[in-house]
Amino acid sequence: MSDGLKSLIDILTLEKIDENIYRGQSEATDWGRVYGGQVIAQALSAAAQQVDPERHIHSFHCYFLRPGNPDYPIIFEVESNLDAGTISNRRVKAVQRGQTIFFMTSSFQLNIESFDHQSEMPVVPPPDDLPQELELREEDLRFAPEEWLPKFNAVRAIDFRAVNYYDLKKPYKGPATKQIWMRPFGSLPNNPCIHNYMLAYASDFFFLATASQPHKVSFLTEDMRMATIDHSMWFHRPFDFNDWLLYDMDSPSASNGRGFVRGKIYDRAGRLVASSTQEGIMRKKRGS
Repeated sequence: MSDGLKSLIDILTLEKIDENIYRGQSEATDWGRVYGGQVIAQALSAAAQQVDPERHIHSFHCYFLRPGNPDYPIIFEVESNLDAGTISNRRVKAVQRGQTIFFMTSSFQLNIESFDHQSEMPVVPPPDDLPQELELREEDLRFAPEEWLPKFNAVRAIDFRAVNYYDLKKPYKGPATKQIWMRPFGSLPNNPCIHNYMLAYASDFFFLATASQPHKVSFLTEDMRMATIDHSMWFHRPFDFNDWLLYDMDSPSASNGRGFVRGKIYDRAGRLVASSTQEGIMRKKRGS
């Protein structure tokens, strides 16, 4: 296991401080922001600890209300909304210094046999034929605005390999699509909950940037403001994040200062294991 992955797992491991209440830490940075994927993963971890382990996450929906500050712990309060039949529902509120910064509603289900169909996995080059994102992003780290630097911590824990690399410093007008292979640098423990929240963590990393590509901008573009408003995921089938997963993303719309993106996540066998959506602020800063 790489140092980056070990550090990330430690950060995503919550401390139980009371019944239904957990405390989480953030990566120590001087940049004043917490990566959204971290808060998503921690909230999902908190919710899962308050559910029968036979019930597995099948969806969550969350909103980011305020930016998180890495200098202070985040308190996660879990509320039980429902335990009935095969479904359990939990609501998680993330609080810093008395203010709610984020909330998530998550749903868990017992495994059942039923109908089954899925979309087909796109044909793309295998990950072994593609360069590591970490190698390609080294120069980006020197140019990134401070509020976005925490996002780059993910590439030290997870091996991302883009099918079509998009240079953030030299954006061009391209299609609103992106395809990326991903897996951790090292092996995750044999615990489905860890694999679920690690995938949730990774799902936020490149997502909103897909909407900016048709406009010849990126979050490194001067005077651009990009920030996540909401993020949702659906978990369709069991998966092993120790093997490669393909994240197939597209943006069908950008309007009124917001970008909307969708994602499908496949394993190497072509099974659709998860889907995601996100909407975020995407506009020039006021006065620019």
